[in-house]
Amino acid sequence: MQHFMLRLIPIRPTFAYDISDSEREVMERHAAYCRGLIEKGAGFLFGPVFDPAGVFGLGVLKASDESEARALTANDPAVIAGLGHYEIVPMGDPIAPDRAT
Repeated sequence: MQHFMLRLIPIRPTFAYDISDSEREVMERHAAYCRGLIEKGAGFLFGPVFDPAGVFGLGVLKASDESEARALTANDPAVIAGLGHYEIVPMGDPIAPDRAT
C-alpha cells in the first residue's frame, strides 16, 4: 500500500465562510464519504485546514497506486458536485498507527 496526501481545493477562496445550504448538504455527504474511506481502511485522516492563505481540505489516503487514489477521489460527492478538485501527492513511508512497528 502507498500513502497519498490529498488537498481538496474548493471552487472559491471564500467557500468555507459563505457556503450555501445546498453546498453544505453536499459537504455533509463528502464528510460521510471520507468517514467511509476510514472505515474501509483506505483513509487515515481528513479535515479542513484553515490556512490564512486559503482554506482547503486535507486527507491522507492509502491506495495500491495513484490510479486507485484518483478513482477514490473522483467518487467524492464534493468532486462530483463540482465544489472542488483534489491535488494528489505521493508520500514516502509514513509514521502512522498502522505502521508503528
